[in-house]
Amino acid sequence: MAKAKSVFFCQQCGYESAKWLGKCPSCSAWNTFAEEIVTKEDTSKSEWRQSASRQKIVEAKTLKEIESSAEKRILSGDQELDRVLGSGIVPGSLVLIGGEPGIGKSTLMLQVGLMLKKQKVLYVSGEESEQQIKMRAERIGLDSEQFFILTETNTKSIFLVIESLAPDIVVVDSIQTLFSPLMESAAGSVGQVRQCAAELMKFAKETNTPVFLIGHITKDGLIAGPKVLEHMVDTVLQFEGDQHLAYRILRTTKNRFGSTAEIGIYEMLGNGLREVSNPSEILITQKDSSLSGVAIGATLEGNRPLLIEIQALVSPASYGTPQRTPTGFDQKRLNMLLAVLEKRCGFRMGTQDVFLNMAGGLKIEDPAIDLAICIAIISSMEEISISDKICFAAEVGLGGELRAVNRVEQRISEAEKLGFKEIYISKFNTKAFDSSKFKIAVKPFGKLVDVFQDLFG
Repeated sequence: MAKAKSVFFCQQCGYESAKWLGKCPSCSAWNTFAEEIVTKEDTSKSEWRQSASRQKIVEAKTLKEIESSAEKRILSGDQELDRVLGSGIVPGSLVLIGGEPGIGKSTLMLQVGLMLKKQKVLYVSGEESEQQIKMRAERIGLDSEQFFILTETNTKSIFLVIESLAPDIVVVDSIQTLFSPLMESAAGSVGQVRQCAAELMKFAKETNTPVFLIGHITKDGLIAGPKVLEHMVDTVLQFEGDQHLAYRILRTTKNRFGSTAEIGIYEMLGNGLREVSNPSEILITQKDSSLSGVAIGATLEGNRPLLIEIQALVSPASYGTPQRTPTGFDQKRLNMLLAVLEKRCGFRMGTQDVFLNMAGGLKIEDPAIDLAICIAIISSMEEISISDKICFAAEVGLGGELRAVNRVEQRISEAEKLGFKEIYISKFNTKAFDSSKFKIAVKPFGKLVDVFQDLFG
């Protein structure tokens, strides 16, 4: 006979407690415990012994006894998704995709499922009806005879369909709508999300079938549900973007089968998401004339080089304390660069308001754009425009020196491909490659002051 009891789970780490606690003893988070009704089977000792005797006997192996085999990945037909996942979909992997409502998560997975013509795809929807999914598929303009739709939220019914259909890929939209009959709590609760994810993970590993889970996010931008959900899955993808802009960024925050620094860029159109194969073209604003305060920096996102436009606006501070307002860049690092400009280069930044913006809505952490930021700030302050055929790739140190950056050849090649005539780098990068093989003029400098003298005279 099943016994029901009430337990409390921490929504951050999944810690279980018999009573409510204000502070979690595991992760030290406050006010994160939620009550769940858990049903456990009453199994006698004799039944447990019988079930244990029927279990498969497993043995530990050494590394030499384990045969190594190359991972056979499934190409989805979407180059941006394949890049973010690490060259394709890994069989048996559990992938969690999170993002704000209306950002395009369901459209992305529907589009990918319809492009997989050779694999049998099961799309499980707990939020939309079959007619709504049909309308979206018609708008996208794709069709596949190997694409199956199931509108169900009970995991027992879902696994019965999976057993009879035997799909190659399963998509669940969304994990918060599912509920398992093994638990009495409501769908979307901490216990249900964890239980449903555990059942899907077991299915994925035992059958070697990749499973995609679409997840909601909270107002803080975190994936809703217990934090243990992100620990259970193999890959966590974040679908970002402003609903008022057409571009979307697919970013990986966890990946057991590839790099976590890769991004994929899409453009949201009326007929679905379009892959942006050359992001540098959309990150550089098309303008009629040269403007002050604009510089182009060469950065890297994973293995992909990007040329991004950096916009700066410097104006005298009218209310005493100057403002430092960066968008898409770390404010502390901006303060450091302004201190270097004042201390090492002689510019009086303490009386100026500084506004900084990364074009395209990207968040850049690469220190290689330090030089471009400094150039854009001084260009706006002195009202001197920079040629749109010049780009920059160097880190600025506290002494005003230009430090070398990694994979500078990729940055130079991307700038040359996009038609730039000159690129300013650190002289300490020139030892690692031969600049004569590039058609673009490579200008190495050791100090920030020398770059200002060469540009502004």
